[in-house]
Amino acid sequence: MINTRLYSNLMLVLVAALILLFPIYLLFQTYSAKNTAKIDATPHFVGHETCIECHLPEYNDWMGSHHEKAMDVANDTTVLANFNNVSIEGNGMTHRAFMQDGKFMVNTDGADGTMQDFEVKYVFGYTPLQQYLVEFDGGRLQTLALTWNTLDNVWYHMVDSVYKDQNIHHDNWLHWTNQAQNWNSMCADCHSTNLQKNYDHINDTYATTWSEINVSCEACHGPSSNHLKWAALPEYARDEYDNYGLPIKTSGINNEEYVDNCARCHSRRSSLSDFDYTTQNIHNHIIPNLPDVPTWHLDGQIQDEDYVYASFTQSKMYTKHREVQCNDCHNVHSGRLLFDTDYNRLCLQCHSADVYDSYTHHFHKEEGMPGEAVISDSGVRFDVGSGTLCINCHMHGQYYMGVDYRRDHSFRIPRPDLSIKYGVPNACNQCHADKSNQWSENYVTQWHGESRTFHFAEAFDEARNGKAEALPRLKGIIEDELYTHNIRSLSIQYLGNYFQDSLKNEVENYLSNLYPDMRLAAVRAIQLNSESDAALLYPVLSDDTKAVRTEAARILSTMGAEQIPAKYKKAYETAIKEYEQILIYNADFPLGKFNLANYYYNQANYTDAETFYLRALKQDEELHFIKLNMAYLYNKIQKNDKAELLFRDYLNHEPEDAVAMYSFGLLLSEMQKYDESLAFLVKSYSLQPERPRVAHNIAMMYDFRGNKTEAENYLKKEIGLINNYNSNAELLRFYLNNGMNPKALKLAKQMQKDYPEAQELEQVIERLN
Repeated sequence: MINTRLYSNLMLVLVAALILLFPIYLLFQTYSAKNTAKIDATPHFVGHETCIECHLPEYNDWMGSHHEKAMDVANDTTVLANFNNVSIEGNGMTHRAFMQDGKFMVNTDGADGTMQDFEVKYVFGYTPLQQYLVEFDGGRLQTLALTWNTLDNVWYHMVDSVYKDQNIHHDNWLHWTNQAQNWNSMCADCHSTNLQKNYDHINDTYATTWSEINVSCEACHGPSSNHLKWAALPEYARDEYDNYGLPIKTSGINNEEYVDNCARCHSRRSSLSDFDYTTQNIHNHIIPNLPDVPTWHLDGQIQDEDYVYASFTQSKMYTKHREVQCNDCHNVHSGRLLFDTDYNRLCLQCHSADVYDSYTHHFHKEEGMPGEAVISDSGVRFDVGSGTLCINCHMHGQYYMGVDYRRDHSFRIPRPDLSIKYGVPNACNQCHADKSNQWSENYVTQWHGESRTFHFAEAFDEARNGKAEALPRLKGIIEDELYTHNIRSLSIQYLGNYFQDSLKNEVENYLSNLYPDMRLAAVRAIQLNSESDAALLYPVLSDDTKAVRTEAARILSTMGAEQIPAKYKKAYETAIKEYEQILIYNADFPLGKFNLANYYYNQANYTDAETFYLRALKQDEELHFIKLNMAYLYNKIQKNDKAELLFRDYLNHEPEDAVAMYSFGLLLSEMQKYDESLAFLVKSYSLQPERPRVAHNIAMMYDFRGNKTEAENYLKKEIGLINNYNSNAELLRFYLNNGMNPKALKLAKQMQKDYPEAQELEQVIERLN
């Protein structure tokens, strides 16, 4: 039986509680609404000082790190080099570092080659080297070639250490006063926080800004004004803010997303814009280079500076089956290793010591055992016992910038057999530099047997040499998820060497792949030979990734905007405008100017195309291919005298370029310089005798000049290269035009057998009979 009195009392208590709590609920809703409205739609940068109170351990780790010391104003505390009126020998000259009125000064060769005094305004880095920046007109900061080695405390000259085999003087783009050593474009975005390049491509000037001069908290976490608001809220109100009010997620993400956070700086890349903190899809603001020759060796080992990303993202550690990320080995705030002195301990976090930290795995002497040290190919001394360290076999390195030893993060198994086949390095011979690759291979065979696993280098070598055997191997790599997506992307890109109708369905499938770099590679694999090829790219114009859709727009722009179907016109116009902005952003580079000129050329804007070709060539006169594009431009606008001069200049530097030689031959024919035209066409054919169109044009020229024997000879060569109806019809026409009726009749009868559907041949045969 229900106790009605007790029930009534309970109901009264509940009602009273609800009445009392309702104002609190309304107050909470009002408070939340007010604070939600205060969330910055565009958060701003607030500086690292605001982080210290809550994040003191992270701040202490960051202090003294490479990031904290990435850049600073030059003063007595930050400058590490000796400026006590010291002479420095470098690049065949005597330079001087000295103090003047409290300023750090150098006397060195300037933009005109004469020795001049320059004031050091900023320092760049702190170990193992420190560089120095000088202000120039137009908002430029330039990096001195005179560099301080902080390990040995001595000056050195970059030309002597890095560009040893090159003649670098004031008119070379690698000279410290020129664009290759320009801070604004080459260095700034990864040494300061919220770097805005602000390049004016019309006036060729900079107005570069930063929020903080070094790489501070918000460089990685993003502008944190909303995070400060989140931190000021009571616990119950914080749910209104996503990710603690920070724009960049660094937790609760997978290893691919985590590593991508670092890729914006720790990658060899091209930039699409200043860094965009509103997206963590790196292909919306950069395109990391794929690990291809010549920046990497054929097998993906480091060769030129790669900045880690493309090496690590080809390693087994990175695959989705292992999911290793940067902070598994590094303290991300200090940049130091988790275990500074016990390198193997890093690896033994995952790998069994009994299996891998043993002689039966590394086959090297332990520390303290008798033996002699070895000197590596980079000049590094490896003492007895160092062969037991995982990193010395699986992360060999080399020097960059003269004194900066960097290790390869692809974590590879040493393969002397690949060194023998392809000339790539291997860790065994990088240490044992006095031994042969075969010596190392013999030991590997002794320890592990003769079997060797397939390596993607084998397929890439075949693809680079146009071998048909590469095709199934490339497809196998692309479909195998045990390979990382950048190796699969590079395979797709190589697939472009074999692009044909039979591959279109596969390439189309890759265009919808999950990974942006694989979709981008698929776009680049497409060759516009027909409308059906272009049709593959039309839907890509609406891809959600900027790098992908703008690359599709770039390729389609070569055929003209008027060819784009109405259904895709708006998407094309949007994407091509984005592409133009990318080109303008990069127009401070010679290649950026060159690409902008090509864009203007494709838009039939020949005036601006000429302007930026000329600017690119002025910036780097060694880029001779720019002269070739300018020659095509001048031919297009009927300035053939200028085109001729540029062709001659280009071919003087590139005398084996058969395609350019062929184009020049056609130009000379157009200019009625027939004898010289014929000579260039024949030379072009001798360099590339597999091109039927060249043989055809030579035949036409010989026919025009009255040499019927050679004309017939080259028409037959054309048929030998491409035996189809059109090529045979050209020879038949030649016979008919020159009264060679018996030869014409014989050929016409043979063609009738080969092409029975060609009814016009019956009339030719009747007339000849």
